[in-house]
Amino acid sequence: MIFSVISLGAIGIAAAVILYFVAQKFKVIEDPKIDEVEEALPAANCGGCGFPGCRNFAEATVKSANESKHIEGLNCPVGGNDVMTTVAAILGLEVEESKPLIAVIRCNGSRENSPQKVEYDGPATCAFAHNLYSGEGGCQYGCLGLGDCVAACQFDAIHMDPVTGLPVVNDKCVACGACVKACPRDIIELRFKGPKDKRIFVSCVNKERGGPAKKNCAVACIGCGLCEKECKFDAITIINNLAYIDYEKCKLCRKCVPVCPTSAIHELHFPPKKEKPVKPEAAVKEEKPELPASKEDTDKGGVPPEDTRPGNQEA
Repeated sequence: MIFSVISLGAIGIAAAVILYFVAQKFKVIEDPKIDEVEEALPAANCGGCGFPGCRNFAEATVKSANESKHIEGLNCPVGGNDVMTTVAAILGLEVEESKPLIAVIRCNGSRENSPQKVEYDGPATCAFAHNLYSGEGGCQYGCLGLGDCVAACQFDAIHMDPVTGLPVVNDKCVACGACVKACPRDIIELRFKGPKDKRIFVSCVNKERGGPAKKNCAVACIGCGLCEKECKFDAITIINNLAYIDYEKCKLCRKCVPVCPTSAIHELHFPPKKEKPVKPEAAVKEEKPELPASKEDTDKGGVPPEDTRPGNQEA
């Protein structure tokens, strides 16, 4: 029995020694800055940065800083510019300030604009319904209204409007992109917030021609091209019967909004336009022409007789 205990003890000691040397041989030494960067992040683990979690994002930023001496292309949408400035300071770098983004709903196919034609009876998920039918209003591109985007949001930034049946984004949005990935119809897009939250975009993703598009939705883009002709900054393009406004080129001049025949272009948080006062038409005063005095009246020193033409006689 003593021999067995000694044998097992020796085997255990030998195994421990082997494991120790193997661990030392393959030991991975992490940069301590990874922990510092991770602590500076908001710990949302939302995936908006393009990485599975904040730890992975911290590793990517430190690696980029060590190898490329910059962290361009890496951004934490939840933390914004303040967090990225802190991360850059930890890494001994500078980072350019980026414009904040927000999710916008590029569909206005509400119950009023796209009346119900069929009734869906199945699992209440957009991903499932997308594979079965076009939608209750008939638009194969429009919002299905089953709230996959709401379920994906971790920040309580998007809700379904019970009246319109469409999602509504509020100011809690951090542009993590979770709702964008969750939508099977690709109607949600991250765009610049704009100065004072002012934004202009085409609230439609329907690529059908004008007739079929209008048949399913009264406010669908028909690809007429009037907005493209009106824009002086080349910010609007027509592709596959659908207008798109490039938010990086758009100057928010609003000239494209009134020319849209279907009101598919939305402008958010702009003050109402002041109507130009109508100038009153100049009053035209009709004066009776004076008749020249006859030679006979002049010679007599009298006054020329009144105009007795039919049109000038008193009734």
